Amino acid sequence: MSVPFLWLVSILCLLVSILPTARAAQSDAVISPRATVTLVTDDDTYMPGRPLHVGLRLRLAPGWHTYWLNPGDAGDAPTLDVRATGGATGQAGTIEWPTPRVLHDGQLTSYAYTGDVLLPVMLSPVAGAGDGPVTLSAKAEWLVCAEVCVPENGSFTLTLPRGDVRPSAEAAAFARAAADRPVPSPFAARVSPAGVLQLDGRGLSPDAVKDAWFMPEVAGAIDQDAPQAVTVRDGVVQLVLKPGPVFHDGAALSGIVVLRDPMGRERGLSVLPVVGEVRTLVSPPVEAPPDGIVHVGWLVGMAFVGGMILNLMPCVFPVLAMKVLSLERMARGERRAALAGAGAYAAGVVGSFVVLGGAIAALRVAGQQAGWGFQFQSTGFVIAICLLLFAVALNLLGFFTIGLRLMGLGDGLPAHAGDFLTGVLAVVLASPCTAPFMGAAVAGALAAPPVVGLLVFVSLGCGLAAPYLLLACMPGLLGWLPQPGRWMETVRNLLALPVLGTCVWLAWVAKLEGGMDALGLLAAGLVLVLVGCWCLRRASMMDLRDAMEGRAGLYRAMAILLLLVAFVGGGVLPPASVHDRSRGTDRVTDGSSAFSPTRLAELRRQGRPVFVDMTAAWCISCLVNERVALSTHAVQDAFARRGIVYMKGDWTLRDAAITAFLHEHGRDGVPFYIYYPAHGPEVILPEILTPGLVIRMTAPEEK
Repeated sequence: MSVPFLWLVSILCLLVSILPTARAAQSDAVISPRATVTLVTDDDTYMPGRPLHVGLRLRLAPGWHTYWLNPGDAGDAPTLDVRATGGATGQAGTIEWPTPRVLHDGQLTSYAYTGDVLLPVMLSPVAGAGDGPVTLSAKAEWLVCAEVCVPENGSFTLTLPRGDVRPSAEAAAFARAAADRPVPSPFAARVSPAGVLQLDGRGLSPDAVKDAWFMPEVAGAIDQDAPQAVTVRDGVVQLVLKPGPVFHDGAALSGIVVLRDPMGRERGLSVLPVVGEVRTLVSPPVEAPPDGIVHVGWLVGMAFVGGMILNLMPCVFPVLAMKVLSLERMARGERRAALAGAGAYAAGVVGSFVVLGGAIAALRVAGQQAGWGFQFQSTGFVIAICLLLFAVALNLLGFFTIGLRLMGLGDGLPAHAGDFLTGVLAVVLASPCTAPFMGAAVAGALAAPPVVGLLVFVSLGCGLAAPYLLLACMPGLLGWLPQPGRWMETVRNLLALPVLGTCVWLAWVAKLEGGMDALGLLAAGLVLVLVGCWCLRRASMMDLRDAMEGRAGLYRAMAILLLLVAFVGGGVLPPASVHDRSRGTDRVTDGSSAFSPTRLAELRRQGRPVFVDMTAAWCISCLVNERVALSTHAVQDAFARRGIVYMKGDWTLRDAAITAFLHEHGRDGVPFYIYYPAHGPEVILPEILTPGLVIRMTAPEEK
């Protein structure tokens, strides 16, 4: 027998001896045009007590992908259930997910795997019946997507003999999967309530990190489609995220931060940031105003027109009612006093706009999600304004004569301090609403340099104050007023009615935001204000003798004390009452569904038309639009006939998802209405609605 023949026989025997065990490390495949899927192990043998890696290996066809634990805007994560029987028993743990890729498809973002991917699980076999082989039985489901998505599944069986460690042919694939898994972050991680994620530690620098991005484990934690602004400094990497509907002020924002170095190498870090304040190194990105409006002149002009229109919005009616009383002084010909009062009112309006705009900009730089009207999301602020307006209504009813001198404060204040404070109150009450042109102007101001932003807010104030200034400068316009007389007292009393109506509305808002605790504090505050105003009335009616004996001063002191207790106590609520979101403010009684970015993306992917209504309980214009337009039978029937999904976003309490949605569309306040047709570009509706307007602007696809 020749030597070559003996070598050939030896090789064949060796192949025969190893062939069964080589096949034992891989099950039969489930094959489709989209993927070839098998169950594999990293070892050709098993031993009770020795960990065994089992994995679902997917060889995906070009152009197809499957999903991570959090699939993103659409998709579904694979599942794998592995059980051992025979010579050993046990059940495998959860999938040890490799770091996924970020895939963008239009306005949808997915976290996915492509090509050849292995999803491993760990099995710790426990001694079973005898020393025979172990049988691994697995059931798996996975979704593969390209232009379309196809759900697939399979049942797999794999048998391993008992023996010493013998790495399988798939061991290299398991090693690659282990290298692709994210490792616990060596850097301290924090996230602010506004969504600014920061890593701190040695080894972070612009030389080591060129780019970074974050992938959350929970769907809806962030807006996955929004760009993540990255800032890298020595010892710091910071990502500005756009919070999603389940963000919850940053609590439990676990996920993966991927760091890419200048050579293009990537490493995934598993993070569970602690919640805390983070100083943003750069301002969060603000969307540019719509329609390419970037010129300063346009912004200032739009702001002025928006401020003028704001006089017609329901929010400002109570203050305008108070200013009607000043028209009587103008009609009497006291032009100098009228001009001084109008100037003080305009100064209060313009100054308040500048302060409010600066506060919003400062909060954004600090990483907070603040928008136009943000102060009305504070229950304490709503209660304080309600108490103030209640005092104003009592004054209009003649219950007492309001006056700073009456309270012992007048000698050191300007003569027209009351007009100035009325201007401040006008802006406070106007801030919940946005008028036409005003939304784009505010968004542009906050995105522009500080000097431009200041000009825009000054222009807004000038627009709001312009009509009253015009009347003061042109007394001929007041010729239609009758001669002064007792009718002015009647008008004064009647003007208290809209102010009292505003108090009722604010009480309802306080109840929605803070529950019965807020309503109880408000009721107590109203009683204190009533008694305090009665004390002021008593002080004003006392004669000279009482004043000399100090009784009037005593009543004034009691009034000031009671009013301080009312306003300070009304602004303090137990934290549980303010932040108890379980009470909710979704006033869904008109066939609408609650706004959700994920649900909106899914509906648009399905090609369904959607009408989005961004509203708040403290926005009177929103409530008026709902009553006169959106809740009418004509509009509701049109929505039902055309299959339009009506989504309502309630911004009464702070909601990061709604704030992010408004910023995305160049808006900083409500109301905001946008219609997404099944096909074609989105349509933004004006701030003032009528049934005919809504029906007409949502009708392009109706045949």
